[in-house]
Amino acid sequence: MTENSDAAGGTSGGGQRRELTARLAVPEMDCPSCAQKVDKSLQRVDGITDATLQPTTGTANVTYDPDRTSEADVVKAIEGAGYEVVGGSDAEGDDEDNQATDGVDIAPPSEVWTSPRAKKTWLGAAFVTLGLLFEFLLTGQNITVASVLEYPLHIADVLFLGAVAASGIPVVRSGYYSAKNRSLDIDLLMGTAIIAATGIGYFVEAATLAVLFSIAELLEDYAMDRARDSLRELMELSPDEATVLRDGEEVTVPAEKVDVGETVVVRPGDKIPLDGTVIDGESAVDQSPITGESVPVDKTAGDEVYAGAINEEGYLEVEVTSTAGDSTLSRIIEMVQGAQAKKTESEQFVDRFSGYYTPLVVVLAILTAAIPPLVIADPVSVDLAGYGFTFASDWQTWFIRGLTLLVIACPCAFVISTPVSVVSGITSAAKNGVLIKGGNYLEAMGGVDAVAVDKTGTLTKGELAVTDVVPVGDTTEDDLLRRAAGLERRSEHPIAAAILARAEEAGVDDLPDPTGFESLTGKGIRGEIDGKTYYAGKPALFEELGFDLARARRETDGGVVAEESSESDDGAFAENALSALEREGKTVVIVGTESELLGAIAIADEVRPASKRAVERLHELGVERVVMLTGDNEGTARAIAEQVGVDEYRAELLPDEKVDAVEELQAEYGEVAMVGDGINDAPALATAEVGIAMGAAGTDTALETADIALMGDDIGKLPYLYDLSHTANGVIRQNIWASLGVKLLLALGVPLGLVSVALAVVVGDMGMSLGVTGNAMRLSRIEPDRFSDT
Repeated sequence: MTENSDAAGGTSGGGQRRELTARLAVPEMDCPSCAQKVDKSLQRVDGITDATLQPTTGTANVTYDPDRTSEADVVKAIEGAGYEVVGGSDAEGDDEDNQATDGVDIAPPSEVWTSPRAKKTWLGAAFVTLGLLFEFLLTGQNITVASVLEYPLHIADVLFLGAVAASGIPVVRSGYYSAKNRSLDIDLLMGTAIIAATGIGYFVEAATLAVLFSIAELLEDYAMDRARDSLRELMELSPDEATVLRDGEEVTVPAEKVDVGETVVVRPGDKIPLDGTVIDGESAVDQSPITGESVPVDKTAGDEVYAGAINEEGYLEVEVTSTAGDSTLSRIIEMVQGAQAKKTESEQFVDRFSGYYTPLVVVLAILTAAIPPLVIADPVSVDLAGYGFTFASDWQTWFIRGLTLLVIACPCAFVISTPVSVVSGITSAAKNGVLIKGGNYLEAMGGVDAVAVDKTGTLTKGELAVTDVVPVGDTTEDDLLRRAAGLERRSEHPIAAAILARAEEAGVDDLPDPTGFESLTGKGIRGEIDGKTYYAGKPALFEELGFDLARARRETDGGVVAEESSESDDGAFAENALSALEREGKTVVIVGTESELLGAIAIADEVRPASKRAVERLHELGVERVVMLTGDNEGTARAIAEQVGVDEYRAELLPDEKVDAVEELQAEYGEVAMVGDGINDAPALATAEVGIAMGAAGTDTALETADIALMGDDIGKLPYLYDLSHTANGVIRQNIWASLGVKLLLALGVPLGLVSVALAVVVGDMGMSLGVTGNAMRLSRIEPDRFSDT
């Protein structure tokens, strides 16, 4: 749709300047040079403040001042660059509140093979076929039918001219617009070649060039349309309508007309129209379009559901929590579209290189056509590597060779080699529950040398539960839980939730309400209960308070109790009691005052079954180092690290120390990817070359802060992400060097007479464009490994 945003500046009425954004479909704008031509045309329109052109989606988002220009002028400028605008909207009018009208997010599917351009191409192909028949087989019937400036025209010539008129005029027309916008692109080069060949009577070459290039353009349009299909499939996941309960009745309305707080009805087999919370009913919901989860997830009252997910079997009533434009699926689509605008390093290299390549080859083409006939008086025979070649001296031969180089000068396949790979990779990832927010991150992820992984909620499920309650002295379990839960009721930490749940399960009520509550970052909490200050936190916190826990935390060696030490904790805990809990991977929370220990509570977080296999798979794919970073204690970290199989772990890290750890890994290994929850690990995520957030579906912060978001809580998607990115880097390199290599070989063969105009078009232009597109489409076939947590 077409959107509007008010912007400061200008003056009209209240001192604010209205700006409208026209979102238009331009299907034929399918390459960077096309977009450059449109951009130059738009720059000449007074009142246009911004233009975002996306060849991969075939769309143009143009922001303009309605007091100085109109959408009609925008459309006219785009058409002035030689491209048809399909659909669009009329955002004009006197109504100041008319700030949004319908528009487009991606060009509609094209009827490539039945379009007007296709029909002209087929007609031209028929003329060329008949012309060649008369020229080489039916020579006796190839009679003269007319003459122009005393130049005789045979039947074959007339047919070839018919082919030029049918297939070549659209090319020449596009070349005219390129010249008008001072854009040295394929249309200008081909248009010039067709006119030049026709003008000096090389009708066979002109007709062949016009028809073959038109076929190449149709094939490229088809290939680009196929590339856009993956994004169209993503967009089609969003339901158009919703069944809403209003005044006790079910009403079917467009999804964008449903407000937050309304209740929608979702029957078995229906798509969930909007993000929301289940308020009635139970069902299994297929969330694979959003999170990529391979099995449906059971949903009951209080559970979140996402727009685009499919209700498998039960009846659900869902309270809407976000509008259609703000749903998780809408944000995914928006970010995927925006991701294509962020150029990778490869794309930037291609842009720079093509800026020199095309002018250089055009100059060589002109020199090839002009210089040899002047310096070669008679044909020259040369022996090269055992092969004999003859360098002709006539103008006709060298003109054709210059024409061929002009065709080779087009960098089309080279320029699209990276964008089509990025589009294929990003859209494929999105359909598998992985949101990559830019081609630069896709490229960077494939080149990481080490992966740093947070423990809680990433390698583990993040669902903590109390496993042991260890009171000391005269303290009972209930007293210990009452004090601990009383302190933790003010905390939002997952450990607090686990302790409160255990207290409720044990029937401990009348929890005290602490005053002066304070969170001690990375250590624990404290608060006053009945006028006395209590602490709950890591053993290190109580050691800072003056308690000596060496005896309770002493490690054993091979199962043999270590020798007694003079150090003591006053007998509060049994010998090795705390170290035994920590060796089992449990987090120990001690509760007490500055002078008395009440006891300890052990809490465990279950390791995800997929974690071990995910780490193994990363190693198999070539990741040099997988490191676990955690704020948990040494014992817990060691136990989890051994279970999961990471190369090393770093424990008891504060948030800023995780940043230091990432920097150390960068210095030692090179590029690092950091995987965390997107919120608590934000500094470390920002420090790494690639920040990856786990479980980002429905979490605004994670979606906004991470470079890459795993929409579900599946660590198994991490190897898929690396595999996809690594393969994408390989595909991009293959496309770039293959297209350049073929162009170079063809260019070297031209002076030797080994490459014809037809071969240059079929192999150098059409063949390579289809080749790089087809190679890029391979990325859509990469699937995640299915080692889920279930």
